[in-house]
Amino acid sequence: MFSFKEYSREIIATIILIIVLIVLRMIIAKLVKQFASTSQLFEHRTNLVIKYINILMNILVTTTLIVIWGVQTEDIFVTVSSIATVIGVAMFAQWSILSNITAGMVLFFSFPFRIGDTIKIHDKDFPIEAEIEDINTFHVSLKTKEGEKIVFPNNLLLQKGISIIPAKYEEREFFD
Repeated sequence: MFSFKEYSREIIATIILIIVLIVLRMIIAKLVKQFASTSQLFEHRTNLVIKYINILMNILVTTTLIVIWGVQTEDIFVTVSSIATVIGVAMFAQWSILSNITAGMVLFFSFPFRIGDTIKIHDKDFPIEAEIEDINTFHVSLKTKEGEKIVFPNNLLLQKGISIIPAKYEEREFFD
């Protein structure tokens, strides 16, 4: 039979850890949203970054709970190595997915360009000049002057030279 006294330390530590997780998630979400609003970033990009941070925190909390409850290290090692092997094979086959997600995070926090900016991608074979229509997790959607739509991977945006072409404003008369 389950005895509260026998597992009181583990139960209390688990409750404290879950409370800390909830508070940290709220604080981090608030900080990321403040950063996004001061940087004028779109809400769906902000939500993606918050989602990635939450996944990382959940992994850390799960690992901590395993330690708190005293699961045998041999069992953990076998399980983790099996999962890592499967993930490793999957990521080897799709390595670009991980690099695009990472590049998307870098673009979110460094924001060298924004939606609506016209950029020139300096590629020796295929230079591209286009307006940024959307920035997603894996790619950036571009539209050329000719109306051609281009989907460009995030990791290549970090590898290629990029020029931001200033907007051409019409000469206007201003009245007082």
